[in-house]
Amino acid sequence: MGEVRSVNEPIRLSKLMSSRGLCSRREADELIAAGLVKVDGQIVNQLGSKVLPSVTLEILPRARQILSEKVTILLNKPKGYVSSQPEDGYDAAIKLLTATNQDPGDKKPLHASHLRGIATAGRLDIDSQGLLVFTQDGVVAKKLIGENSAVEKEYIVRVAGQLANHDLQRLRNGSLVIEGRALKPAQVEWINDEQLRFVLKEGMKRQIRKMCEAVGLRVLGLKRVRIGQIALGKLPEGQWRFLRSGETF
Repeated sequence: MGEVRSVNEPIRLSKLMSSRGLCSRREADELIAAGLVKVDGQIVNQLGSKVLPSVTLEILPRARQILSEKVTILLNKPKGYVSSQPEDGYDAAIKLLTATNQDPGDKKPLHASHLRGIATAGRLDIDSQGLLVFTQDGVVAKKLIGENSAVEKEYIVRVAGQLANHDLQRLRNGSLVIEGRALKPAQVEWINDEQLRFVLKEGMKRQIRKMCEAVGLRVLGLKRVRIGQIALGKLPEGQWRFLRSGETF
């Protein structure tokens, strides 16, 4: 059972800022330490400060500018790259974030500051390809991979094997249990004789491969083509672009 907190009980200022969607907790600590946060009209710059949940919060214009400068990058990851830390001689996908690999349609040039503190928001295993998100923005990261995230992820999966109708229903209805964990319902449908379309709202490691294995299918290829409202579209394999103004997951 979750913790029950009184509305009159003080909480950490950084947690309150995060819960109101202003920024992530890490970003909140940075802004607080820089003296860029007001609580009920007064600057608070002491890390770890606690406040009542009902207070009025304000981040100063410089703080808004700092947050607005944080970037999110969309990469069409090829197979053979790992999402985060390099391993077993394989390169991390972040190595592809170079000016040479930038989508020619992008208008904003890449600067070294854009890669500072950037991290993946959702993984793709080494044998998978498609849409991979990197972000400096804690709010974006929380939306995509936070504990309560319900953002859809869409995949095209090429498979081998026979799939009975009752097993297709098992993929869809949340009756599968993988490694002791009950899965959420998913959208699963045939595109053609060799390919299935999966739409998930969770992200267990190698989840689709394990789901397919549980019903006797072998995955031959897996490509993520959409996260929320952002589609991979015509972005070439190995290239990337910035998330544009007005785009949202």
